[in-house]
Amino acid sequence: MPVKLTKKDLKDFLDNKVEQYNHPRFIESDPIQIPHQFSKKEDIEIAAFLTATIAWGNRKSIINNAKRMMLLLDNAPHEFVMQHQESDLEALLPFVHRTFNGDDFIQFIACLQHIYKNHNGLESVFSKYAKPDSLQESIHQFKNHFFEIEHLPRTQKHISNPLKNSAAKRINMFLRWMVRHDNNGVDFGIWKSLTPAQLSCPLDVHSGNVARKLGLLKRKQNDAKALFELDSALRQLDKNDPVKYDFALFGLGVFEGF
Repeated sequence: MPVKLTKKDLKDFLDNKVEQYNHPRFIESDPIQIPHQFSKKEDIEIAAFLTATIAWGNRKSIINNAKRMMLLLDNAPHEFVMQHQESDLEALLPFVHRTFNGDDFIQFIACLQHIYKNHNGLESVFSKYAKPDSLQESIHQFKNHFFEIEHLPRTQKHISNPLKNSAAKRINMFLRWMVRHDNNGVDFGIWKSLTPAQLSCPLDVHSGNVARKLGLLKRKQNDAKALFELDSALRQLDKNDPVKYDFALFGLGVFEGF
């Protein structure tokens, strides 16, 4: 049963939870720690993108495998993407995280190089197609550009398409990391051409269940329609930074079993 709260009480409750979880100590147990190892913009965004790509399943194994990814890229992801030789890619072949394997990893390196060489980098692609209150079209167009070079068909499944009714949780999380900016030191806010008002909440099992319990979401499936419903509800609480509530929903679900 949803918890009945007035809009003001709900906002106060969630604002307190944001304050509790949007804190540097959150980084220690979260995959966002991986891009936090870097200081160069391109290293941060590539590390974040690859980490977000494998961010499903057990958080410990996500973090361990993302660390392994960075080691395989010589802890210089941008340089590796742009300057690797064919022979450097062999070391990536044994990599596996769930259904993302070494072939997918190598394909992602080629596609990322294409994005930086021919589309002026990740930020540029997402900004180009952004709408004032949504980046879902941007995600769709990004996927098209990412795979416009020759690629393995199997690798396409590792980037979701919101226009095919996916909630695209991992890529929305990546966008939160890149775009949201506050003084709390968790999200990076290095993409200045986009604003937090355009972001969508990374919707997964935890955030979905908590959102339903709080009456923010009625739809049963975690799909693009549910994401739109949740986004609309969160924008009523804070239209400029709706996705800060991801900290509250996730924290309540994962750390408090709410």
